[in-house]
Amino acid sequence: MKNLFRKIRDNSYYKIPKEERLAIIEQSCKQVSRGVFFSTIIIIASFLPVFLLTGQEGKLFHPLAYTKTFILLVDAILVVTLAPVLISFFMKGKFRSENANPVNRVLERVYEPLLRICMKWRKTTIGINILALIISIPMIMSLGREFMPPLDEGSILFMPVTLPDVSNSEVKRILQVQDKLIASVPEVKNVLGKAGRANTATDNSPISMIETIVLLKPKSEWRKGKTKEDIINELNNKLQMPGVTNGWTQPIINRINMLSTGIRTDVGVKVYGQNLDTIAAFSQKVKQELQGITGVKDLYVEPITGGKYIDIAIKREEIGRYDLTVDDVNNIVESALGGVRLTTTVEGRQRFSVNARFAQDFRDDLGALKRLQVQTSQFGPIPLEAVADISLSEGPPMINSENALLRGTVLFNVRDRDLGSTVEEAQARLNNMMTKLPKGYFLEWSGQYENLIRGEKTLKMIMPLVLVIIFVSMYFAFHSAREALLSLITIPFALIGGAYMVYFWGVNLSVAVAVGFIALFGLAVETGIVMVIYLNDAMQQLVALKGNSRETITREDIREYVLHGAAKRLRPKLMTVCVALFGLVPILWSSGVGSDVMKPIVLPMIGGVFTSSIHILLVTPIIFLMSKEYELRKYGKIEVLDVKH
Repeated sequence: MKNLFRKIRDNSYYKIPKEERLAIIEQSCKQVSRGVFFSTIIIIASFLPVFLLTGQEGKLFHPLAYTKTFILLVDAILVVTLAPVLISFFMKGKFRSENANPVNRVLERVYEPLLRICMKWRKTTIGINILALIISIPMIMSLGREFMPPLDEGSILFMPVTLPDVSNSEVKRILQVQDKLIASVPEVKNVLGKAGRANTATDNSPISMIETIVLLKPKSEWRKGKTKEDIINELNNKLQMPGVTNGWTQPIINRINMLSTGIRTDVGVKVYGQNLDTIAAFSQKVKQELQGITGVKDLYVEPITGGKYIDIAIKREEIGRYDLTVDDVNNIVESALGGVRLTTTVEGRQRFSVNARFAQDFRDDLGALKRLQVQTSQFGPIPLEAVADISLSEGPPMINSENALLRGTVLFNVRDRDLGSTVEEAQARLNNMMTKLPKGYFLEWSGQYENLIRGEKTLKMIMPLVLVIIFVSMYFAFHSAREALLSLITIPFALIGGAYMVYFWGVNLSVAVAVGFIALFGLAVETGIVMVIYLNDAMQQLVALKGNSRETITREDIREYVLHGAAKRLRPKLMTVCVALFGLVPILWSSGVGSDVMKPIVLPMIGGVFTSSIHILLVTPIIFLMSKEYELRKYGKIEVLDVKH
C-alpha cells in the first residue's frame, strides 16, 4: 500500500496505465493480507477465554464472542477481496496530500511538541507510566468480587419461610397480612402471593414457603431519593412477624439459581451426611457462626425436621373382638383424611372427579379423629380410638438428597457487600467447625459463589495461553521477539485506565468486568501493532536514505525519523480509538433493564482505551527510540524489519 499512497500523494496516480495500476493494487493486497491474517488471529485469540466459559456466564457471553469473531472473519475476507476492487474503481484522478487536511494539521501541531517533550524527559515519562501501573495494582486488589453484576429486574420476589408444621389456615392468614403490608408502600403497584406448591411435580415447595411477587411502579413515581434497596429495607422492617424468616430476591435470578444449583438464595452452605437429626444440629451451628457477618442477610436454616405426622396404629386384638379387618379401619381413615372418589362429572370435553372427605377443622382436631365412627356388624358404631392408637409424631417435612447423600442447607443472601469477601469471611469462621464434623459429614458452598469460583478458574487457566498465542502471532508478524514484546507491553498499561475506571465507578470485579478487559486486550494490542508498523517503516526510510551504519546514522536522525513515523500517521491511530469510544461512551448513560450488566463490560474498555492510547502515542515511540539507540551503540547498526502490512 505504501507505493500506492505515494503515487496518490504525488498526484500521478491518474497517469499510470490501467495494467500497471492493477499490478500495484495486487502487490499491495499481498502485503496487506499477511497483516490482516495475524490481526484477526490476535483478536480471536483474545476472546478465547470467553468461548471457554460454561454455565450461566457462558450462555450470556458466548453470543458476544461469536458475533465479534464472525464480524472479524467477514471483515478480513472483504479487506482482501472487495476493498481492492473498490480501490481500482474509485481511486482515480488527483488527490490531496494528508497535510492538506486541517484536522490532521491541528493534531500534528499538538502531538509533535508533546512527543518532543516526552522524548526529552524520557525517564520521567516512563517513570510516570510505571508509577500509574503500580498504583493500579492495589486498586484492583481492593475491589470486591462477585459472579455477575446485580441485574435490576424491576420487580421483587419476597420468599418468607415459616415453621414446617404450619397449618393451611395459618399460612393463609400470614399471606394475607403480608400482602396488605406490602401494598401499603407507595412504590408498590401490585402484589401477588402464593403458599405451597402448584399442582405439578416440578414445584417441590412446602406449604411453609411463601412466594410473593411485588411489582413496582415506574421510578418517576417513587418518592424522592428512594432506591430499590431503600424499598426492600422498608418492606423488611414492616414484615417482621414471629416465626417467619424473610427472604428477598428477584423472580428471574431466583429461578436461575434454583435450576442451576438448587439454591434459591445467593449463597448456600450444604451439609451432607447420613442422619437427618445430626445434619439439622450442624446446620444450626453453621447458622450461629454466620450470624453477625457484614453483608449476610436473610439467614435461615432449611428445615429438615419438625414436620408433624398423625400416626394411626391399629390394635389387632381389638379389631378381632369387634369382627373387623385392617382394611375396614384403613378405609374409614382414607375416607376421612385422604378422601374417597365418589363420581366423575362431565362438562363438554372436560372430566372432573368428585371426592369427599372431612373438613379441614375436623382433620386438624386430634380429639375429633379419635371419635371418628367405625361401623361394626354386631356392636354398631364405635369410636376409632377403640381399635387404634392415634398420636402426633415429628418427622422430616421434606427429605432432600444429593449425590446419594442426605442434605441440609443454610441459606443467605448478600447485600451491601461484595459476594467474594463475604463468603471468604464466612469460610474463615467455619474452618474450625469443619474439623469437628464426624466421619461421613462435610460442607459444600453453593449458589452464586459456586459460579464465581468456576468462572475465575476458567479465566485464570486460559489467560496465560492467550498471551502466549498473541505473542507467537506477533512474532510471526514481525519476525522479531523484541518487536513482539514491545507491542505486548501495551496490555498492562491498557489495564491502568480500566482499573481506575472500575475503581472510581464503584464496580466489583465480575465475569462481566473480565469480559470487558478481554475485549480491551485485543484492541490495545492491535493499536500498538499499528504504531510499531509505522515506526519500522520510518526506519526503513532512514536506512534507504543514509545507509545502516554508525558512521552515517546519528542518534538525532533516529529521533527525528521516530518522531516522523509516530506523527505522520496520527490520524488512523486516533480514528481507531475514537470509533471505540463513540460506540461505548453512550452506554454509561443508559438506563433500564440490562444496563446493570452492560456498564461493567464497557467501563474497563473506555478507561483502557484512554491509557493505552497515551502509552502507544507517547511511551511506545520512546521505548522504540531507546531500543534503536541501543542497537546503534552496541552493534553499530540498527535492526530494520521489513514489516509490510
